Amino acid sequence: MSLKFQRIGMLGGTFDPIHLGHLRSAVELHEALSLDQLHMIPAQQPPLRDQPQVSARQRLALLKAGIGDTPGLLADDRELLRDGPSYSTDTLAELRAEYGENTRLVMVIGFDAFLRLTQWHQPARIFEFAHLVVIARPGYGDPLPAPLMELVEHRVVDSVEELMQRSCGGFLSLELPSLMAISATYIRKRLKAGKSVRYLVPPPVEQAIARYGLYQQCE
Repeated sequence: MSLKFQRIGMLGGTFDPIHLGHLRSAVELHEALSLDQLHMIPAQQPPLRDQPQVSARQRLALLKAGIGDTPGLLADDRELLRDGPSYSTDTLAELRAEYGENTRLVMVIGFDAFLRLTQWHQPARIFEFAHLVVIARPGYGDPLPAPLMELVEHRVVDSVEELMQRSCGGFLSLELPSLMAISATYIRKRLKAGKSVRYLVPPPVEQAIARYGLYQQCE
């Protein structure tokens, strides 16, 4: 009988604010990868984008409100406890130390973030700690940039089962069933204009945004 190792996922982002697209993707990732836990980790200061308009603590509170009691999803504040930029390799190193060497650790990113992966801090080190799963963009057929291809081509696997044979080092492109084209930028613009975000964010998130007057001055 084969051993069953724990499966842990990491899904980072600004979550500025958390919306139903984020949360539906998280639920589907939890199912598709058969994860025991998916850590949703807000970034303190994303190195490759502008500082979010609301505080990290407010974004964490909205994330917790959005997750609620959803099984298998965890709002993780570890990057908010650090000073300076939020580097994924530091977070993965922490998770690996916590869960042990045999745990199947998976970092999940969206396709747009994946296209910028070679600009990240020490991107090759990601694979020392975890697998990388990219949420595929249906219909995208352009070849990947050469530096990105060099980084991942020898790590590609074709299935979740193959990915989980090892604790780290693999690369999988994964299509999720629900394609929810919801943008945090769009939500912020609607909030600034005083328009409804009903059915774009969970009701507790909508209520918290209204209660604290968040995103009223955002660009």
